[in-house]
Amino acid sequence: MYTDKTLKCKDCGADFVFTAGEQEFYAEKGFENEPQRCKACRDAKKSAGRGTRQFFEATCAMCGGVARVPFEPKGDKPVYCSECFAKQRGEN
Repeated sequence: MYTDKTLKCKDCGADFVFTAGEQEFYAEKGFENEPQRCKACRDAKKSAGRGTRQFFEATCAMCGGVARVPFEPKGDKPVYCSECFAKQRGEN
């Protein structure tokens, strides 16, 4: 049986709770080490590694609206807005 534990974040020094449910999850996954960072510091560390994404605007090939995409369209393939892209995936 697991009980909540209070741990200290190695980055900011704040106390955070490692809940019984989280401990059970860790055990099920075979994780042997307890978390070392609080949620805020874990999220900040994940975000720092990603960097910012650049988006490009193009005209949707289906509806003619604005499509924002994370790649630079070359013009050789159709580009769809989010709604039309979802429709296309559902039809195929």
